[in-house]
Amino acid sequence: MSIGKGSVASVSVSVGLATGIYGISFGALSVTAGFDIWQTMALSILMFSGGSQFAFVAVFATGGVSALPAAITSAWLVGIRNGFYALTLAPRIGPKGLMKVLAAQLTIDESTAVSASREIESEKRKGFWLTGLSVFVFWNLATVFGALLGGFLSDPKVFGLDAAAAAALFALVWPRIQQSTGALIAAVSIIGSTLLSLVLPSGFPVLVAAGFAVALGFWLERSKNE
Repeated sequence: MSIGKGSVASVSVSVGLATGIYGISFGALSVTAGFDIWQTMALSILMFSGGSQFAFVAVFATGGVSALPAAITSAWLVGIRNGFYALTLAPRIGPKGLMKVLAAQLTIDESTAVSASREIESEKRKGFWLTGLSVFVFWNLATVFGALLGGFLSDPKVFGLDAAAAAALFALVWPRIQQSTGALIAAVSIIGSTLLSLVLPSGFPVLVAAGFAVALGFWLERSKNE
């Protein structure tokens, strides 16, 4: 059974757990890069974007305080995609008042993917909130654990933690990739982002490939309907 076809609650918690576990690696890497536990926790709670957090810590580790502007820029480039997610999710989720702030914080790859994988509007909203909260809780708990362990888990590949979140996301989008249009868009995006990574700074390849994928998908759907 595809993970995207289970109940909203089970899918959300499963994705949250798979993604959250990777927070162990972030906690360990952050501490070994020179941040203390409280600073590490602040990054996970306030920034709450795994890719951006890793980018920030990695760049900071190379140059300390002098590298802070570059670290902030790198984190922003990696995390800017969440803003595009928000444009798509806002009409569907419809948060009001202070809930907009919470929704913005929980707009990440996983909550977007689970929401997009559902067919019923109520399940789309439920999937977004449950997944976002699940990832937030598990990610921050794992961050504390990783920070306490220090350098023992500095390499996420040792335990395969780097693959857990990616595998969960892949399972979510697999039903769409099986369709001919989805397969073509996925193939073009993968090849394009891989080639662009050779010449563009971190963050840009994903943005450019994502933009091209949206344009390609729109053109294919329009051609199909004509």
